[in-house]
Amino acid sequence: MHAEPVYNGSPYPPPAPPAPTSVPAGAAQPHMVGQAAVPQVRIDYRAAQEIKRIVLEQLLKEKKNNPSLTGEAEEQRGRALINEQVAIWSDATGRGGAYSPVEEGELAGLVFDMCFRAGRLQRYLDDDLVEDIWIEGPHRVFLKYSDDAEPVQVGPVADSEEELEELVRDLIRASGQSGRTFSTFSPEVELRLKDGSRVQALGPQVTGEFTHVTIRRHRIQHADLATMVRLGALDEQMADFLRACVRARRNIMFAGEQSSGKTSLLRATLREIPASERFGTLETTFELWAHKNGYHQHVVPMEARASNGERVDGRAAGEITLLDLMKSAKRMSLTRVVVGEVRGPEITAMMQAMTSDRPGNMCTIHASEPEAIFDRIAELYLLAQSNFTPDLAYRQIANGLHFVVFLSVDDSGPVKRRFVSHIWEIKSVGPDGRPTYNEIYRPASEWDQRAVPYAQLSQRNLQKLERAGLRTDFLAQPGAWTHEVHA
Repeated sequence: MHAEPVYNGSPYPPPAPPAPTSVPAGAAQPHMVGQAAVPQVRIDYRAAQEIKRIVLEQLLKEKKNNPSLTGEAEEQRGRALINEQVAIWSDATGRGGAYSPVEEGELAGLVFDMCFRAGRLQRYLDDDLVEDIWIEGPHRVFLKYSDDAEPVQVGPVADSEEELEELVRDLIRASGQSGRTFSTFSPEVELRLKDGSRVQALGPQVTGEFTHVTIRRHRIQHADLATMVRLGALDEQMADFLRACVRARRNIMFAGEQSSGKTSLLRATLREIPASERFGTLETTFELWAHKNGYHQHVVPMEARASNGERVDGRAAGEITLLDLMKSAKRMSLTRVVVGEVRGPEITAMMQAMTSDRPGNMCTIHASEPEAIFDRIAELYLLAQSNFTPDLAYRQIANGLHFVVFLSVDDSGPVKRRFVSHIWEIKSVGPDGRPTYNEIYRPASEWDQRAVPYAQLSQRNLQKLERAGLRTDFLAQPGAWTHEVHA
């Protein structure tokens, strides 16, 4: 069980409070951290909203006279203004001196987060165990922890629908993606927070009553394949196989249902690309972070951009799609192209890159089960252009794609499990016009879906992988899942 965390986002280090000897009747009960009780601190959220308004108005005035007041300088000035306004508020309430430094520090910390970070959400974003945040209107907030199968309901992050919509706009401002809007005329927004979290918000114009917000955390941002083995997403043998695939420049597609760990495994596999190699990442929202992993030296990161809501000549003004980025990538002298997720017309450019450009490209795709992958690609082909056919998609799969790595999710127990369940080697088009494949790895059994070796590679791919350092007899060895599956 997870208790709702005490708010601890203050940018000012308050003095340590004395340890409480008792809890008065009717007071909030303390949370337990280890063996020590941490007292709850009540916060006046209406006061926080008013102080936020005053501080932002003052900052706006000062920035007009001093355009260089940005970044850290703006935050430092904001801290000073917040301190000042909290002191004024404390005196004005008629309880001057009655608020403790801890209470004033907590209020100041909340206002700082409302001005520069994620407001009342920040406490949950600071918790490394929180995996997903679901906001279903102002009064229903749920946390999905990495070590719990069931979501936990916590206190509200807004007191009204209007305040919740303002929180979404605060998230846009704090993310630095000022070109995105959230309003009656633009009731849907997707954005990336500075910590890498992915936000999807839908306004009441879409949902019917309240704003809904989903925040997907990326807890495993800089993992390599060894880390993924320790987390139980795959075993050492499969990690060696993926390393050889990257070195041998094989085209790989990572597939699976939502939240199955596709992006995490792709992100880890990218660490096998040589540090000096120049490659590009194309994403709707940055999640791979190859350009910030401290390892690769020549990554060209490309992020799609949403429209500003207007249309010019039938096209959404300001929009940059993944398909646009795929065309740009061809002019960037890249050795590989990596697409965070193909989910639209860009599938055609991705498959063309796999068939006509230098191999070694990678991407992820949503699919409910391995057998649905080929039809999922064909479906995206049909959506891309009306004169495209499934036969064209099937031929390009067979000609360009070398391996499919499928990840599965098991949430039947108390802890959600994510792991590789299948690895397919793609072969030629079969008599029925669909691609054929070798099932290199398949689930161990009906009860254990973790992948184990099953069939030999084709001679063509085996020779390439052996030259890349893979042991000739690697598939003759049994699978070796030595870690509990909890990635």
